[in-house]
Amino acid sequence: MSTVNTAPASPPLPADDHPNQFALLKQRRFAPFFWTQFSGAANDNLFKFAFTVMVTYQLSVSWLPPALAGLAIGALFILPFLLFSATSGQLTDKFEKTRVIRFVKNLEIVIMLIAAAGFMATDVNLQAGILLGCTFLMGLHSTLFGPVKFAYLPQALNERELTGGNGMVEMGTFVAILLGQVVGGLLVAIPGVGPACVAFVCIAVAVVGRAVAQFIPLAPATDPALKINWNPVTETWRNLKLAKTNIVVWRSMLGISWMWFFGAVFLSQFPSFAKEVLHGNEQVASLLLVVFSIGIATGSLLCEVLSKRHVEIGLVPLGAIGMSVFAIDLYFASRGLPASPMLGLQAFVAQPAHWRVMADLALLSLFAGLYSVPMYALIQLRSLSTHRARIIAANNILNALFMIVSAVLAGALLKANFTIAQIFLFTGLANAVVAFYIFMLVPEYLLRFIAFMLSRCVYRFKVTGDHNLPTQGAAILTCNHVSFVDPVLLMAASPRPIYFVMDHRIFKMPVLGWFFRLVKAIPIAPRAEDPVMYEAAFEAAAKVLRDGDLLAIFPEGGITKDGELQAFKGGIMKILDNAKRDGIDAPVIPMALTNLWGSYFSRVEKVQDQQVAMVRPFRRGVFSRVGLNAGVPIPAKNVTPEALHARVGALLKE
Repeated sequence: MSTVNTAPASPPLPADDHPNQFALLKQRRFAPFFWTQFSGAANDNLFKFAFTVMVTYQLSVSWLPPALAGLAIGALFILPFLLFSATSGQLTDKFEKTRVIRFVKNLEIVIMLIAAAGFMATDVNLQAGILLGCTFLMGLHSTLFGPVKFAYLPQALNERELTGGNGMVEMGTFVAILLGQVVGGLLVAIPGVGPACVAFVCIAVAVVGRAVAQFIPLAPATDPALKINWNPVTETWRNLKLAKTNIVVWRSMLGISWMWFFGAVFLSQFPSFAKEVLHGNEQVASLLLVVFSIGIATGSLLCEVLSKRHVEIGLVPLGAIGMSVFAIDLYFASRGLPASPMLGLQAFVAQPAHWRVMADLALLSLFAGLYSVPMYALIQLRSLSTHRARIIAANNILNALFMIVSAVLAGALLKANFTIAQIFLFTGLANAVVAFYIFMLVPEYLLRFIAFMLSRCVYRFKVTGDHNLPTQGAAILTCNHVSFVDPVLLMAASPRPIYFVMDHRIFKMPVLGWFFRLVKAIPIAPRAEDPVMYEAAFEAAAKVLRDGDLLAIFPEGGITKDGELQAFKGGIMKILDNAKRDGIDAPVIPMALTNLWGSYFSRVEKVQDQQVAMVRPFRRGVFSRVGLNAGVPIPAKNVTPEALHARVGALLKE
């Protein structure tokens, strides 16, 4: 399957543009956008939470009982995502994105002015009606902003910044949600003037957000000739069909939607969990939200550090494992808590039995952050630029549907006499099943996870010159061959899938053979031994380049038996000749693996006068330092086996 990205060139890929993701806040291409989306998320939640508190504690509306207020407000807010996401995705692809952002922020000011009239109204029925209408309109505001938010990032950031940028946005969103709810709850509770204070602050935040949006740089339209289909039903169906054309993107969207399903179960049950299971008051329920939000924000920020500033989807299985482990442990931590009088925040925190509950919540949300951010970045990276916003709109539709199903299922389980703790257990177990199913459907996640764990837990793996690895387009990676795990380490270094041409004998090994078949490695045999396999291998390699993907070969033809770089064979020239035949000018990237000789997977041991590998586990201990040096791409016309051998040899000495 091709994963070629036909997007226009991303921003240049420097060796070290900035030290970390926080430095993006000093750059105009990111900072105004970040604070614009932050203010919007904060205002959404300030308004919604203040309105919910009013209906629950202050207003007496016969047709909106407090028990249904939260459900009604949540449903009205989500409804526009189902109705208008498809249209908003089209608008984002057709028009310049900064123009769309400014329009949305203008709309926010208008909505907040209407909401202010609602907060200040004296008739409770009129007040509730206006604010419910504004809830729907704020949902529309978020629906319009969703696609442009995630479509803007790939145009403003390069591949090495995309994970960090998404992590910052995800962190900012959850901090804004938390801040908005806290401020909304505090303001509306002020005696006498609470609603007026909420109205003033909502308008002020909207105005500030619009002012900041003025500084966002222009982001050109990706499909200006697009003809808008205003029918939301047919366009939604078309978007979903479009998303399914790239199976990795489609299943990543399903994975993200499942995360929203998972998170919605916990968020919706926090008030009841705090009251009925933990025997805590409203402050304890707020503490659960704080812990959950901080966990998501922390996990989102950790993604850039753990991924070494690449789109590292190997974090997704790690996140899924953590989500299940700590959701299940939350059940065991909470099921045996003794009944007690209603606890305030201080009394709740003072009991050690509750610390495990807090730790489980923090860690399951942290792993949810590790799970979601790489998926968002992968969708942005692999989607066609001309359709990216519509793909994200389709993702928003799926998210909304999964959240609705989550609410219905949680309600059904409660009606079936499941306890809240049992619902958390059920969700944790279901997450394990769903994650396993997704990773079997899309082996790339599992393979990257294996590569991630090997390069971080078995070795201390350092990549130098990774900016030379192309983020799009066909290219041939050539590397020295030191050990049986060389392909795994190359996978860990590359932000994109790599297709390997490998000696057919390795496929007969029990574990490694399964692994390399899973990565769709191309088996090759000498022409004299198997001429059919020989020709088939080169044809398969040509197809990889025609599809615009990365092809990797080990020109030595086998693993070194003495640690020295062996002579390069002529296979590289045949691959380049086939590429030229197909009209493909694929550059060759020389690479050198360093300090792997002497490791468990290298042929350093001698048994019966033969050099063999995998004899003495941990012969160099754990976390031994190994490296990969990636050189400057060489144009195909300048490549010869001798010149390439010399370049790889030079990289070995760097």
